Amino acid sequence: MAKLLFAPFSIAGSLVAGLVARKAFDRVWSAIDDEEPPEPGEEDEALERVLIATALQSLVFSVTRAIFDRQARKAFRGLTGTWPGAKDKA
Repeated sequence: MAKLLFAPFSIAGSLVAGLVARKAFDRVWSAIDDEEPPEPGEEDEALERVLIATALQSLVFSVTRAIFDRQARKAFRGLTGTWPGAKDKA
């Protein structure tokens, strides 16, 4: 039952996390390079630059998503008293 009730928290957190991650990535990338980040399909772009941009974007998005997911779970527990997920492995 907690999983079903948690779904709106998770969806909202994912949407906000995506927006925050995009802004964070843009700020980090602008500190690295003055140009826009390359897209993998750009023919004349150096592979190294594409890989750096892709890896950095993946890192920023994954970390941001984990932070938002964790905070949404804490908020849910604060409201319901139930942790929406696996119990600790003890």
